[in-house]
Amino acid sequence: MIVVMRRGAEKAEIEHMAQRVESLGLKAHVIVGEERTVIAAIGDKREEMKESLESGPGVAAVMPILAPYKVASREVKPESTQVVVRDLKVGAGSLGVIAGPCSVESEEQLITTARAVKKAGATALRGGAFKPRTSPYAFQGMKEEGLKLLAAAREETGLAIVTEVMSPEDVELVAKYADVLQIGARNMQNYRLLEACGRVDRAVLLKRGPAATIDELLLAAEYVLNEGNQNVMLCERGIRTFEAHTRFTLPLATVPYLHQKTHLPVVIDPSHGTGHAYLVEDMCAASVAVGADGLIIEVHPKPEEAMSDGYQSLNLEQFAHTMAKCRKVADALGIEM
Repeated sequence: MIVVMRRGAEKAEIEHMAQRVESLGLKAHVIVGEERTVIAAIGDKREEMKESLESGPGVAAVMPILAPYKVASREVKPESTQVVVRDLKVGAGSLGVIAGPCSVESEEQLITTARAVKKAGATALRGGAFKPRTSPYAFQGMKEEGLKLLAAAREETGLAIVTEVMSPEDVELVAKYADVLQIGARNMQNYRLLEACGRVDRAVLLKRGPAATIDELLLAAEYVLNEGNQNVMLCERGIRTFEAHTRFTLPLATVPYLHQKTHLPVVIDPSHGTGHAYLVEDMCAASVAVGADGLIIEVHPKPEEAMSDGYQSLNLEQFAHTMAKCRKVADALGIEM
């Protein structure tokens, strides 16, 4: 249920109603909007609870949440959420760009990339320290040493750090170094990991699984939100279909559809979504055109020498050209980039 407070409701009234929600055995999520404050009451819904809450001080209305995902729904928060981490702004009219190598390989590789992507306009650096690979024999990442290099790159450039966390046990370690915790496509329904990320003070970038529906993605986000972490970004990185001309099929209709259903910002990953570097620039521009709130792009100084995903990574010059093209589209649409 949603407890909608009257305009101008006092702080004491809001706190009182949140406590009443909790006393009924429900979980209270206080969400402050531009015009009103609402309290999402999550749990077993019974009619007598609705009547009890309607009589509370400062309450304008109590309404059911129809969507299966509760806190992520626009029913709860009509205004778009903006996630802000250092200079990275994603959502609510701002388009953030996250760029960097698939894997952290060396200090020289990472610092060179970080300087170049910042110069071109990126506000966050991506890089994998822990790498989930299909083959157990493939490069698995530099782990904590890679995290230390990412932190050094942040110190050098000021870029926010986005990196993947693979297990609940690693959340505290990765959060020690990173600004944004990325939950990869393989882990979208790792519910213990989602809950662990919901309990730390770090933004979360949640990638859609290659066979997941939109509702399943939103319900996965709900696990993070339900633990109290409201700084969640959804990421469309392509789904698996019968087509073979790209690594995955990148459905850009996801962006406007999600904007209708959720207040959470939507980031597009054209690198994994296509699997071919020569397609990335056009798909970035198309993503901006359909209203994406962010881009996450694989960039490497020498893609042909990359230890992972070199075939879908832009080189530094290509990234700068891509940013210039995207900026033209953003300017035409009045989007801050």
